[in-house]
Amino acid sequence: MTGDFNIRDNNWDPNYPHHSAHTKDLLTLAESLGLDLSPPINLGLPRFADNPCDTNSVIDLVFINPNNSGFGQHSLHPELRRPLDHVPLIIEVSINETNIDNSF
Repeated sequence: MTGDFNIRDNNWDPNYPHHSAHTKDLLTLAESLGLDLSPPINLGLPRFADNPCDTNSVIDLVFINPNNSGFGQHSLHPELRRPLDHVPLIIEVSINETNIDNSF
């Protein structure tokens, strides 16, 4: 589960001094799916503010099963962000082959 959650919180952004009222709900949802917040391999800010009065922030998050080999392996690529205000997050996730019986 990944994306722009638009939740600023110092759980994932140490430069932000507050906790959001929405953080608990997001973390409860992730936990119910067996997912944990995955830290990137390279530190940085995934969103750059358009408005000079705003601050850059961490609102793009990756949640993944901690037993997956991709956990803690996503990377931020600020060199690919222009003209966007969000930095691409890139992750390689292993998926096991599964046979699904589709005969009904």
